[in-house]
Amino acid sequence: MNDTSEHAIVARGARKVFGGSVAVHGADLEIRTGEVHALVGENGAGKSTLLGLLSGRLAADRGTVEVFGHRLHGGDPRESRAHGLIAVYQELTMVPTLSAEANVFLGQVRTRRGLLDRHAMRLRYDELSAELDIRIPPTAPARDLSVSQQQMLEIMRGVQSDGRILVLDEPTAALAEQERATLYRVLRTLTARGTTIVFVSHNLDEVLDLSDTITVLRDGHVVRSAPRARWTRPVLIEHMVGRSVDRLAERGTHPLGDEVLAAEGVSLPGVLDDISVTVRAGEIVGLWGLVGSGRTTFLRSLAGAEPGSSGHLRLRGAARDWPRSVRHAMRAGVVMVPESRKQALVLGMDGTGNYWLGRARGRSPFLDRRAETADAGDTGEFFALDRSRLGAPVRRLSGGNQQKVLLAKWAGHRPDVFLIDEPTRGIDVGAKAEVLSSLVRLARDGAAILVTSSELEEVLAIAHRLLVFAHGQVVRDIPSGHPEFDVDTVVRHGFTSGATDEPVR
Repeated sequence: MNDTSEHAIVARGARKVFGGSVAVHGADLEIRTGEVHALVGENGAGKSTLLGLLSGRLAADRGTVEVFGHRLHGGDPRESRAHGLIAVYQELTMVPTLSAEANVFLGQVRTRRGLLDRHAMRLRYDELSAELDIRIPPTAPARDLSVSQQQMLEIMRGVQSDGRILVLDEPTAALAEQERATLYRVLRTLTARGTTIVFVSHNLDEVLDLSDTITVLRDGHVVRSAPRARWTRPVLIEHMVGRSVDRLAERGTHPLGDEVLAAEGVSLPGVLDDISVTVRAGEIVGLWGLVGSGRTTFLRSLAGAEPGSSGHLRLRGAARDWPRSVRHAMRAGVVMVPESRKQALVLGMDGTGNYWLGRARGRSPFLDRRAETADAGDTGEFFALDRSRLGAPVRRLSGGNQQKVLLAKWAGHRPDVFLIDEPTRGIDVGAKAEVLSSLVRLARDGAAILVTSSELEEVLAIAHRLLVFAHGQVVRDIPSGHPEFDVDTVVRHGFTSGATDEPVR
């Protein structure tokens, strides 16, 4: 097989075992040259392991993987790069102190007569920027760039090194809507010039939109690989989870109680401008907006994580001091479940330890491990977390189970108000359904919830109201059931800076 082969990557019986557990069972897969090929499945299905085998990052314990007819031995990224395969993983390989240009040429600098040829590198950087329509100043330090911009630099580095296959692991997990659009445009530019793209994603809409071929894994097995035309969203989900999932979640029909939280005149110089919100017991209020709209900063301000913010706060009708720290907000009954699981959990500690971390465990000076585990298990089960998972180090859990531990951890504080940022980011469709349904149950039990997500359809599925943010202001307050309570209209409002902030009736 030569470099003009019909297939860019071919796997035959590829198998990988970790500590006695089979992660991938004898995968057979063919990836055609010049196509966009997606790997999907629930957390723990074996997607990332298979991606590691296909990219040469991992060596197969049995079976073979070939790139343009060359067998990969695995475990040596240089071998893969020599055959034109470039991998971009979630943990980006930027050097923060180096410039954008220097990162693009990292490990492959251009020289002339033994000296660094800065002029040639600048010309090539400008050529790549124009070719891919990427606008990143060449002298900008990588540490000052967004995750999306750093991903673009990784892709530019791959193109610069004559990469013919681009492998991407969850490329949009940390990106907002317009950043995703930029990445999609760059990927389409690359495929138009013949680059083969293999990617893993939990975002089924982007999988169906971008892919030429989709491969589904379940429990380490390739259960189906077929052209995009043979897939619909329901069929894709059914193959992933082994059952049909009609809807991820539905908002509760329970009656709403009295006002729990009222925040007025919330401001942060240069970011937020005079925002007000009320939330009743049992109510889920969704927040949505484009990057820079202020939605997450607003949550952080209510949670005491933005000391420079100001406003007036009432909890259950009583005026309270504006929170100046997270601990201050927690004492008042307001907790924030942050977006980053890695920063919010101690990954080397088990689930029970994370559940109790930073919280008093009773008056006794002696630890009652059985009682602690029982309490953590009860709360965890509320969020569909299997009790048996609590004894394992959190780093060994899937993203969905980590998210359930995180929700249980903050629910253990028994707060009145939950501020929840991106609860379904980076988790599979089955776990998404469980997490969203648990938020509805939480509201049914009387909690007041403010939730934000980049997945607008998910917010609309569970929220009683939606606040649309733009330029640090709330430009729409839309109740469920209103004609404007739909994806297309909400997105349009997000781009409309001159909209009114009055509620829609």
